[in-house]
Amino acid sequence: MATYEGKVFTEEQEALVVKSWTVMKKNSAELGLNFFLKIFEIAPSAKKLFLFLRDSDVPLEQNTKLKPHAMSVFVMTCESAVQLRKAGKVTVRETTLKKLGATHFKYGVVDEHFEVTKFALLETIKGAVPEMWSAEMKNAWGEAYDRLVAAIKAEMVACSQS
Repeated sequence: MATYEGKVFTEEQEALVVKSWTVMKKNSAELGLNFFLKIFEIAPSAKKLFLFLRDSDVPLEQNTKLKPHAMSVFVMTCESAVQLRKAGKVTVRETTLKKLGATHFKYGVVDEHFEVTKFALLETIKGAVPEMWSAEMKNAWGEAYDRLVAAIKAEMVACSQS
């Protein structure tokens, strides 16, 4: 079983994550965009963290760089969650994890940004699979997200020490 700071990612949590991701996967482009739109709705200042949005006058929904970025982040987050128990740890290619840490460090991402992102992710999933949504599913996705964030933060710390 995958353990993290004393917590176990259970078979039941894994099943909930896998079941919901199986349904969401086919709409990952739309859901990824919704995920980011929710982030910016909650925290409009987060747009400044993205170079391709800083000087753009194009509505977010029509930004040609936001859509692929949003989809890749959403898919990576969900795929990481699906693999968590089987792998026993966050599974993102090590080079990708190092790059994520370096990028988040470079742009000054802080705990509050991760919290807004977690809320937006959970709301996006809830909206995507309302008939499946439950407190248990929310906890499963929240736990998986927290583990991914912990891995990214570890790489951010490594960047700050180099």
